Parts: sequence; C-alpha cells; structure tokens
Amino acid sequence: MEDSSPKDIKLYAEEYLIAPPDKFSLNLKELWAYRELFYYFTWRDIKVKYKQTVLGFLWVILQPVLMMLLFTVIFGNALKVNSDGIPYPVFVYSGLLLWGVFSSGLSNASNSMVSHANIIKKIYFPRLVIPMSSILAALFDFFVAFLVYIVILIIFQQPVDLLRILIFLPASILLTVITTFGLGCLFAAFNVKYRDFRYIVPFLLQFLLFVNPVIYSTSIFKAEWMQYLIAFNPMAGAINMSRFAFLDSPIRWDLLAISVASAFLWFFIGIYVFRKMEAYFADIA
Repeated sequence: MEDSSPKDIKLYAEEYLIAPPDKFSLNLKELWAYRELFYYFTWRDIKVKYKQTVLGFLWVILQPVLMMLLFTVIFGNALKVNSDGIPYPVFVYSGLLLWGVFSSGLSNASNSMVSHANIIKKIYFPRLVIPMSSILAALFDFFVAFLVYIVILIIFQQPVDLLRILIFLPASILLTVITTFGLGCLFAAFNVKYRDFRYIVPFLLQFLLFVNPVIYSTSIFKAEWMQYLIAFNPMAGAINMSRFAFLDSPIRWDLLAISVASAFLWFFIGIYVFRKMEAYFADIA
C-alpha cells in the first residue's frame, strides 16, 4: 500500500466548522438565504396558538375588544381617566393594539429558543430566525385586530388626520417591532441558560402594562422630569405616536427622539447578547 503524500495528509486533516459570526452582525445575507424558514416558523406559531380552539382566529379580535370594554367601564366611565379628548374606547384600543404586538411577541420570543431546542440541536440555520418569527406571528394578530380598529373609529366618528396616520402609525409599529425584537432576543438568550426568565417575563409584562400609557395619557404627569423619564420607555413613545393622528397638540420631538434612541439601544443590546451566547444554544437548550 502506497504511503499517503503530505498533500493527502493535509487534505484529510482539514476540518470545517459551521458557526455564527463572532462579531455583532444581523448577517442579513444569511437571513435572506434562509427566508423560507420565516414563513415556516411563523405559520407554525400561528397554527399552534389557535389549534384546538372553538373560536380559532376570532380570539385575535375578541381579546383586545374584551379588554377595551373592561378598561372603558373601569377607567373610562368609573374613574374618568384622562384620554386627551379622544373617546376612551378609541384611546384604549389604540394602545392595546401595539401592546398586543409587544406582549405577545416578547412572551413568545423569550421562550422560542427553548421550545425549538430539538431543531436547534439537529441542524444549523440562523438562530435569529426563531425570535423574529415569533414577532411576525404577533404582527399577524395586529393586522387582524386593526380591522376592528377601523370599525371603532367609524362608530365613534373620530376625526383623523390622514397624513399623520399614514406617517405615524407605521412608524409606531416599526418602533414596537424594534423594541420587541431587541428585548425578545435578550430574554431568549438568557432563558436558554437561566430558566428563571420563563417566570420573570409574564410578571414583567403585567407590570409594564400599567407603566405604559395604554389605559391613561402621559399628560397626567405635569412635572417635566417625569415626561423625560417616561420617554426612556420606547413602548410609551410608540403608543403615544400611534395617537398623534387624533391630537391637535404639538408633537414633542425631543421626547420622541429619546424613545427612538432607547428602542435602538435595546435592539443592539439584544442582538449583541444573542450573538455572544448563540454558540452555546445547542448545548444547553
């Protein structure tokens, strides 16, 4: 038997390692190459969510509508909470729309890596696809519930600045998605290693519901420092932005800029932590 040449030995000694990039990167080229997975995981999440339910997709509509009715009776009628001159059902439903994207997207994204552990351990694909798909599933609920929002605007004959709603409503959705994706990636990474986060996230969402202007207006805070403190919450900025089309008051661009900067800060922190911990997902998921 002939001896292997040094060239052959070198060839057999080579190893190939498939691994995520070491530096901070969304790696959009790779995400685009695996774009079919977005459809697969998103549609799978939607079907699992409403599987074996009697009302099915009607829950997408019933949940925000029932919450709107409850908050209207308690906070709108009984407590007379300030809604900036907007009919309270319109006011609270506009907040619940974006809050639904945030709460559902964050809850599902934070558990997504653990719930897909079997797939992660078997094959390689961009792990960011999983939390992204969870948020896309939450956006599906938003667009269905938005149809009811249009009906509510018509019922209460709410005047709308068409130019403002075309600008600020998509911008508020984008700000919500950026915030949810950043925090979702952060909690998804932490939840793989520290399973305490499966209990922390639901409690955090309950707490954040009442510190965000979903059921009340931020105008109730008269102190200037409180306005700036609230602006550091990106979801507060997104919810307020969604109501700009109904308000005649001047827009506080400085407060809005703080909310946008805060959203991108959480976005970059979430991606950075996710990428740093990504190499260990298959081992500890």
